[in-house]
Amino acid sequence: MPFFRRLMAVLDMIKFHHTVFALPFALLAMAWAAQGWPGWRACAGVLAAMVGARSAAMTFNRLADRKYDAQNPRTSKWPLSTGAVSLPFAWGFFLVSVALFFAAAWFLNPLCLALSPLALLVILGYSYTKRFTVLCHLILGFADGISAPGAWIAVTGTLEGSAPAWWLCAALTAWIAGFDYLYSLQDREFDREHGLHSWPALYGVVSTLWVSAGLHVMTLGFMAVAAFGVGVGWIVWAALAATGMALVYEHLIVRPSDLSRLGAAFFSVNGYISVGLFLAGVTDLWLRSR
Repeated sequence: MPFFRRLMAVLDMIKFHHTVFALPFALLAMAWAAQGWPGWRACAGVLAAMVGARSAAMTFNRLADRKYDAQNPRTSKWPLSTGAVSLPFAWGFFLVSVALFFAAAWFLNPLCLALSPLALLVILGYSYTKRFTVLCHLILGFADGISAPGAWIAVTGTLEGSAPAWWLCAALTAWIAGFDYLYSLQDREFDREHGLHSWPALYGVVSTLWVSAGLHVMTLGFMAVAAFGVGVGWIVWAALAATGMALVYEHLIVRPSDLSRLGAAFFSVNGYISVGLFLAGVTDLWLRSR
């Protein structure tokens, strides 16, 4: 039970349920690459790689930021700050997650294995970007975005013909960066006091809301190019229209004078968007295959 409690605390610390944001996009890229069902091997490998990569990245992020987390009122109650999770246990969980990621890459194909160190460098390197660049939000988005071409390679074993996956990567980068701008509004005062380079700390609330909105407009454009590249049907275009309305709603409920609904904008709306686009994509593939 002590081990189980610590494991649950780690999963809470890394917000394991946030995997729902990037995972559907990776699965969609996998389905597009196969133009249907990619097989159990590809599915198992991609799922394992995504879980391993994200768990490693988020655990490393908490380890790298533990000094700031302990001082920040919003994060001071997190397991690594309170001692509910010890440093050795967190490092052990991180190493197991890295091992799972490399094992999944090996299981998939040689190109996945060859590119896995570069992918790991990107997703771990993000943790230090807030210390020196205001582009940290975009780098976070790209760290998640590369899951789409990664899933494409997992199915095909090659980069040939992967343009739709890279457009999906661009969409995922803009989308996640856009709502990370919103999420980081919570820490703008703390970041400013500690010299961290988040956009809200340097440029304020109004500027952050405008940049986030612009990125979400770009998200729809990139998604449209990706969808056009694979020749989707009406159901995906309808889902994109619904996504546009959801993003408009997300920005309407977060205003410079009222940031109290950041939680609703961040968790609820974006979770529906990712799952909805994935379901629309696979339904479209099924309809076109009949």
